Amino acid sequence: MSGYSLPKERFALLFAIMLVAASGNTAMQSLMPSIGRELGIPDLWVAIAFSLSAVVWVLTAPHWARMSDRRGRRALMRLGLYGFIVSMLICGAVLAAGLAGLLAPMTVFIIFVLGRAVYGGWGSASPPAVQAYVAARTEGEQRTNALSAIASSFGLGTIIGPALAPLFIVEPLGLSGPLIVFALIGAAVLAAVITRLPDDTPKSAARGQIVGEPSIGGANNGASLIGDDRPPAPLRWRDPRVFAWHMIGAIGGHGHAALLGVIGFLVIDRLALPLDDAQQSIALVLMAGAGATLLAQWGLIPRLALDPRALVLWGSLLSAAGAVVTGLADGIYGITTGFALASLGFGFFRPGFTSGASLAVAPDEQNAVAGMVTSVNGVAFIAAPALGVGLYGLSMPLPFLVTAALMLGLALWVSLRFRPSTPAA
Repeated sequence: MSGYSLPKERFALLFAIMLVAASGNTAMQSLMPSIGRELGIPDLWVAIAFSLSAVVWVLTAPHWARMSDRRGRRALMRLGLYGFIVSMLICGAVLAAGLAGLLAPMTVFIIFVLGRAVYGGWGSASPPAVQAYVAARTEGEQRTNALSAIASSFGLGTIIGPALAPLFIVEPLGLSGPLIVFALIGAAVLAAVITRLPDDTPKSAARGQIVGEPSIGGANNGASLIGDDRPPAPLRWRDPRVFAWHMIGAIGGHGHAALLGVIGFLVIDRLALPLDDAQQSIALVLMAGAGATLLAQWGLIPRLALDPRALVLWGSLLSAAGAVVTGLADGIYGITTGFALASLGFGFFRPGFTSGASLAVAPDEQNAVAGMVTSVNGVAFIAAPALGVGLYGLSMPLPFLVTAALMLGLALWVSLRFRPSTPAA
């Protein structure tokens, strides 16, 4: 191992950094449909707030990925945690003021968007720094295992966040309480990083890849865990080896993001429960979806040994079926089952698209294709949630049926027309 190692305490701190960001962010997303309805904010505004945050994340994350080798990785981890804490405090405080009737809904919305922009702009500093810290201190199989475990923190956070959020809805903060609590948890992690994680002067140029903003439903918007310093190969977007994979990822990604953007509103409207009670049902549905995604990625894919094309095909079919069941269900059991089935499908689909694009190119082009995959995944979460909410405003089942049609059309094309290039040696 040439002296490379990562002590358990340090790994736990790095895991905690990623976990608190994912759980806090997804807890907020699970709460926002209820908060929006309580404040009287139009559903579309709620979706736009998260879309704008995703835009900022996509624009700033590459900068922090480049800076991870220059400024010291611990410094960027701290910056990311500061961004998370400040964002949560701003959003929590303004929502509490709005719920108490101290601020008008439009004022709440504007300040909330600014708070989310803080997270998108500075919260994106932590993931590439964590990955680079791990990559610089491990090698070979240990590096692969450590990076995979770090990546799993995002998926775990999408279960923990919605599960804990209802427990922190306490007076006088009400629905804004979980945001304040997660800010305090983030502060505790920050204190541990400052006091327990040694400062680092980068000696190895292991570069942390861009990671997408954590989202509900177990969707990691494109973590590409590659730890070397080779310059990106001049791979073009329209290269025939990868262009079809990019199109597949963009189509399926938009369907997934649209589904995630409306599921909370569907639970509130179909069950017709008081908002405080509906929040527990939303958390249950989101946890089932995240669990199904992790079941696919941690349990089924390694055992089934399907190739990327088969993963995309079966993932598309399962997600289409789940979307139909979810959109037409009229009770908590049907919604939960349908959303879990759709999430299981997307749990197959995303690794299929990612691995298919990676296998299509040569080893020296892996950094380039990883960046492209990240961009495709991230862009899907900019417009699709707002589009989904717009369709939902026209007809409650419409975004689910449109997503199902989209995924069925994709499955048909993959089955009949798509033949990927031979994997590179």
